[in-house]
Amino acid sequence: MKSFSSSIMTFVSLTMALFFVAAVSASEYDDFDLPFDYYSLSCPTLESIVHKKMEEWVKKDYSLAPALMRLHFHDCFVRGCDGSILLEHEGSERSANASKTLRGFEVIDDIKKEVEKACPKTVSCADILTAAARDATVAVGGPYWMVPYGRKDGTVSTAKEADELVPMGHELVTDLLEFFQSKGLNVLDLVVLSGAHTIGRTTCESLQYRLYNYNGTRKPDSRLDHLYLNYLGRKCRWASEYVDLDAVTPKKFDVQYYKNLQKGMGLLLTDQLLYTDPRTAPIVTALASQPDVFESMFAASMVKLGNIQDYLSDGGEVRLNCARVNSPNY
Repeated sequence: MKSFSSSIMTFVSLTMALFFVAAVSASEYDDFDLPFDYYSLSCPTLESIVHKKMEEWVKKDYSLAPALMRLHFHDCFVRGCDGSILLEHEGSERSANASKTLRGFEVIDDIKKEVEKACPKTVSCADILTAAARDATVAVGGPYWMVPYGRKDGTVSTAKEADELVPMGHELVTDLLEFFQSKGLNVLDLVVLSGAHTIGRTTCESLQYRLYNYNGTRKPDSRLDHLYLNYLGRKCRWASEYVDLDAVTPKKFDVQYYKNLQKGMGLLLTDQLLYTDPRTAPIVTALASQPDVFESMFAASMVKLGNIQDYLSDGGEVRLNCARVNSPNY
């Protein structure tokens, strides 16, 4: 009985701590340098255009929602949220190995064309991608949050940086924490933003080593639930096959992702390690049973992610075409 009471007290304490952190995170909306009303006069229809276009695209292809969220993550993790992932030229981030399964570029191009008609030479591709990621989340049942605006489009994009910086699902928690901290994010942001894996999918190539030869043992990763392992073994005979990140509710934005980790059903190693590392496991446990807290914290962490601005040294611009830097005569 004493052990049970102690467990309850620990859970209650952690719950209260998470509510406090969620409240603090929400208050951080007021501290960002980017304003919410940046386009209120110059492009007042921006958000309605993005929202309408996102609804149209997701209705045609549901998988574009998590794809655009991932595109936003990749953009912000390299040189900040500057739209550099959208640039298409030899040696750009878009051509990196880390980017080879990214999708949704055509959606951003489509939105940009509509925005240019309404507000020429005004809205950056970086801002469009950030807003699209928010509306993609909402389209699959996730939370809404206000997007601060005023990002500029970067003019530098290199595949080497993308391959060196973007997490690929094999990293240890310590490596991820150090990387997130270098971007102004913390341990809570790491666990909460990882919750985006409640939807979406990945290629079997990214996890086959866990199924057949983990750490050179010629055996599977022992952390994998045996029934889930059998399923993955049948599903992932070919590296090019796709598998859902959340095997239980793959098309629903919810806390099932965290429940899966508790059962040994984290698809990527980086996901499963969140439940075995003492710095992140208590957060996983708390979020698994508190969807309201998860949603509010996810919104706050996405705002923090969207405000990473490592690109400021090159000044930036507002691209006319998201795939190309502006010509000198612009």
